[in-house]
Amino acid sequence: MWAGGVRVAVTDENGRVLLVRHHYEAEGRDVWMLPGGAIEEGETSLDAAIREVLEETGLIVRVGRMFWHIEEAEERGQRFVNFFEATIIGGKPELGEDPELGEEQILDNIAFFSREEMSRIEHIYPEYLRDELWDELEAKSGGQVYKTRKKPPFFIK
Repeated sequence: MWAGGVRVAVTDENGRVLLVRHHYEAEGRDVWMLPGGAIEEGETSLDAAIREVLEETGLIVRVGRMFWHIEEAEERGQRFVNFFEATIIGGKPELGEDPELGEEQILDNIAFFSREEMSRIEHIYPEYLRDELWDELEAKSGGQVYKTRKKPPFFIK
């Protein structure tokens, strides 16, 4: 069974991209990523993108084009993540929460980053955000939308 998710590249008036930081206590590290999460029952990807950004960052966004559709099929399951561009139309940036986690929140910061600033982040997920995200945002074109993880199929050893 496939599980779906979204990630959203929200840019500000200076062209910086908004990232949220997840703190993983057990691993003792922080990871920066685009706001996003799971597509809930009865939602479209667009609905989920708007909801996730609002929950995590306090911002109301207008979702634009989908620039990547990424699929994974691994031992832990099958999932896809749709990546969207979005512009801010309301709200103010403030750290939100993940309602599904209750008391066990992992969100611990939000910030806008330029390409240069993002290149210096120690832990970012997925790693290709450092370059490929910026290339895609600057291109503003319909490049290669469909992507898969770089692991070979399970039947190839």
